[in-house]
Amino acid sequence: MESVLGIGGYFVRAGDPGALSAWYRDCLGLAADEHGMWRQQDGVTVFAAFDADTDYFGSRGQAVMLNFRVRDLDAMLAQLRAHGADVAAETQDLAGVGRFGWVTDPEGNRIELWQPA
Repeated sequence: MESVLGIGGYFVRAGDPGALSAWYRDCLGLAADEHGMWRQQDGVTVFAAFDADTDYFGSRGQAVMLNFRVRDLDAMLAQLRAHGADVAAETQDLAGVGRFGWVTDPEGNRIELWQPA
């Protein structure tokens, strides 16, 4: 049986694609090239389905949530706040899994940040 090799892309609708791409570059340090190609560091990727009525993604209208692995959650959240980003006040620690925080991008998409254990 054939199987997928990994995530090949993540595509987001935006009222101003250039501005949204700049936000991801400037606030999160996502260094994609002019074609959107980004070489990420090795590490695990979690693929999980949630109940349809979950509030975990923020807005009920958001069907998927992007999760980025980070080295230092506190430093990333401070960096985002310094850029004026909409950062959730709470964080979550999950024993054996890691720490989580959330930010909402300028288009209203809630993003999870994960510092693995």
